[in-house]
Amino acid sequence: MPLLVLSVMAPVFSSCARQNKISLVRSGKVSPALDLSAKVPPDTSVGSRALPERDTLKVTGPDGREVYVMNAVLDEDSGEMVATERLAAAVVTARFSNVAERGGTVDLRFSITVPAAMIDSYWQLRFHPEMHVLGDSARLDDIIITGSRYRERELRGYEQYRRFLSRIVTDSTEFIDYRDLEIFMERNLPGVYAFRNDSSYVTDWEFRSGFGVGAMDAVEHYTRKMALRRNERLKSRKGKMYSRYVKSPPVIGGIRLDTVIASGCGDFVYDYVQTLRVRPGMRKADISFSGEVLEYGRKLHDVPETEPLTFYISSLSALVDPVEKYVKRVITRNASVTEHRRIAFALGSSEIDSDIEDNALEIAGVESTLRKLVTDPLYELDSVTVVSFASPEGDAGYNARLSRSRAESVSRYFNSFLSDLRDSLEAEKGIELAISGEMLSAVASKGPAWQDIVFVPRAGGENWDSLDAMVCSDTLLTQEQKSVYFDSSSESSADARESFLRRQDFYPVIRERYYPELREVRLDFALSRKGMIRDTVTTTQLDTVYMRGVQCIRDYDYDTALSLLAPYADLNTAVAYLALDRNRSAFGILSGMEKTPAVNYMLALVYSRFGEDGNAVEHYLQACRQDRAFVNRGNLDPEISTLIRKYSLEKILYEM
Repeated sequence: MPLLVLSVMAPVFSSCARQNKISLVRSGKVSPALDLSAKVPPDTSVGSRALPERDTLKVTGPDGREVYVMNAVLDEDSGEMVATERLAAAVVTARFSNVAERGGTVDLRFSITVPAAMIDSYWQLRFHPEMHVLGDSARLDDIIITGSRYRERELRGYEQYRRFLSRIVTDSTEFIDYRDLEIFMERNLPGVYAFRNDSSYVTDWEFRSGFGVGAMDAVEHYTRKMALRRNERLKSRKGKMYSRYVKSPPVIGGIRLDTVIASGCGDFVYDYVQTLRVRPGMRKADISFSGEVLEYGRKLHDVPETEPLTFYISSLSALVDPVEKYVKRVITRNASVTEHRRIAFALGSSEIDSDIEDNALEIAGVESTLRKLVTDPLYELDSVTVVSFASPEGDAGYNARLSRSRAESVSRYFNSFLSDLRDSLEAEKGIELAISGEMLSAVASKGPAWQDIVFVPRAGGENWDSLDAMVCSDTLLTQEQKSVYFDSSSESSADARESFLRRQDFYPVIRERYYPELREVRLDFALSRKGMIRDTVTTTQLDTVYMRGVQCIRDYDYDTALSLLAPYADLNTAVAYLALDRNRSAFGILSGMEKTPAVNYMLALVYSRFGEDGNAVEHYLQACRQDRAFVNRGNLDPEISTLIRKYSLEKILYEM
């Protein structure tokens, strides 16, 4: 009998305990907590954490002297500073944290703590974390904590519903009484029954017309209608029975954690890590959560939304140099202009005759070019190289000498033209009147001051290269004729080649059509820029490619930024390299730059990543001496904040 009393009283005590629990929860005396994760690396947060051990480090100061950076206290007996170690301890619980963006993402780390008094075997706790960024809200994956008894009832309900579903017949043919149907057809419709073993296909219409009754009529007659109706009633009750047996429908999708706890012996802590892609303008992210307490089949309590945690996002993009860059153009001192002119000569002659063919027009073109060049305000004409070419007929040696003679003739002709041009330009200037006291005098104006222009004659010889190009592009010669022409290039000499071509049927064509074109004169005008000292000139045109790369850094699109900025190899390029953790490339740029505050700070980041703490601390302290803004900046980057705590730099930074 006492055993019976105890077995009856146990559920009563359990029920009372749950009532007390829910009273505490509803009153707010017991509630889940949202905190910064205890597993957050100490260099990325200012929340609850243990301080790292402090070390002593010897660094070189800006004046070249060695400085010891350490934890120290004053020894009252000796009067000296003595290094000491502080015990690590959890110190502060904060509602905010600094998180470092790297590669365009940040990890938001927080913990949800459920006190033991809130955990019950008969309860299920559902928590819904929510993130607030740039005025928008996004629901994160839920966390579900289920009591063991709750899960047992849940599974029992699923099993009851499964048994109900097993009573529903899904195959309608099971309601047909095939035995009675066969007996009926065998006795009354033997002709129809014969189809039982006949594989031929007969439509229901043919079946009915032949025997007076349809197959479907017979099947319907021998279907168990009562069983079928009962089965349909079961189908119609599926929703109702699901609600009866499954009091707490499972959450489908979007669950970060679904765990079963047997008893509330201790607080439950879940460390949550949410990776967030950083967007332009994103400076912080808030995390909060709400939830509910469920007892199987009913909601006991709504957990109100918690006070948010704030994560302040620090990014290397803040180190970008915003100065506008303008296009630089490389302008070479030297330049050249080339003209091809076909000046005709009498057979075997090298004298210029303006009355032959189109010589007057060709000569006028060269004279016009010379006039423009010698009067150009930017360039000076230094020299003219004259190369004369001959057609292949005749002896190659003779043609070479003739082309040389013609080049010299052309040089003399246009050199004489320049002399006349100088006199003509001086005459055009006229006179200038100068007044000195009461005297009026006339002074001849000076013409253009150009230096003596050198003409360099050269013999081009027989112009086979131009002839090859003309034949190759010819549309009248057949492919076979072109092949024969180019086979001639294997001849031992130019004269042998020309002799070979003379024997071909197409020779008259190329001689009449192309040979006159080969007797050309090419003039190369060598120029130099007047008064030019520098080859590289910065223009007033904004470098849009560079500025787009800078904007990509601000938008955290570092891959695109690097593809645009890599050729510039400047501070902003180094920022892109650092953001992508390509530290060697960043170091290669920064080490050769002037040691500005930003450069020193970025070198401190690089050395820290290399594990060279001494160099990292030296460059960080130097950056802070140059610009105190980097004192606060150091707390935002995990690489630097680790150094500050590890070597107790706070006092040194404060005294700067």
